[in-house]
Amino acid sequence: MIRRGLEVGITLIIMIIFLLPGLITMFLVRLKMGTPVLFKQERTGLHMKSFYIYKFRTLTNEVDERGDLLPDALRLTPFGRVLRKLSLDELPQLINVLKGDMSLIGPRPLLVHYNPFYTVEERKRFMVKPGITGLAQVSGRNLLDWDSRLALDVKYVNDRTLWLDFKILLITCINVIRRKDIVDLTSIGLKDLDIERGM
Repeated sequence: MIRRGLEVGITLIIMIIFLLPGLITMFLVRLKMGTPVLFKQERTGLHMKSFYIYKFRTLTNEVDERGDLLPDALRLTPFGRVLRKLSLDELPQLINVLKGDMSLIGPRPLLVHYNPFYTVEERKRFMVKPGITGLAQVSGRNLLDWDSRLALDVKYVNDRTLWLDFKILLITCINVIRRKDIVDLTSIGLKDLDIERGM
């Protein structure tokens, strides 16, 4: 109850601080990419129950001749790239935190179709709510391979304390300001978990 109370309070403060940037971002997304402004996607959360995560759109809806969406690398707009670089596309996830789907700190929520590819040990990451940021994100973020990222998620679950949460939140703020370890997944060639482990 203490953790949840602190989390809601901090989330409301962050929402107030970023209200103007959020509104400006919403307007620009609408202007440059049309509707919908928000992108939602099913992710796996606490106890492996699914929920919908919210982000500002960074991709167009362009399709190929068969009507299938083009790869993300081809649909990512220059404006969307800037949003990702500044982490502004993540702001709507504060709604997920207030709803109780997510926490500020925790393992990042991953795609539902990754579920069959976790080891028994890695499934411990679902013992806590997923977070906007987490131990893996402040330890290398997208520069880490899947084994390292998932191992850090489990380490967070095993070592979880309010002090660790505060430390991760502080490092996240510093990294966002310095734009450290922010690498576009479309540019580093990291395979999806299901492709990497399903081969």
